[in-house]
Amino acid sequence: MTTTQLGLLTGLLLGIAAAFGGFGAFLLVLVLGAIGLLIGRYLDGKLDLSQFTGRDRF
Repeated sequence: MTTTQLGLLTGLLLGIAAAFGGFGAFLLVLVLGAIGLLIGRYLDGKLDLSQFTGRDRF
């Protein structure tokens, strides 16, 4: 799946959440999607959290 296709799918899902669930559901889906993205990038090794934990500051 390309980045364009993933962006399109994300936009469609957010649009469906906004249409049927209102603004609260839209925000919930947006926040959960962002958390899922961060977890996925961390598991893929593309997100380095050491800069936030302070372990690399010696």
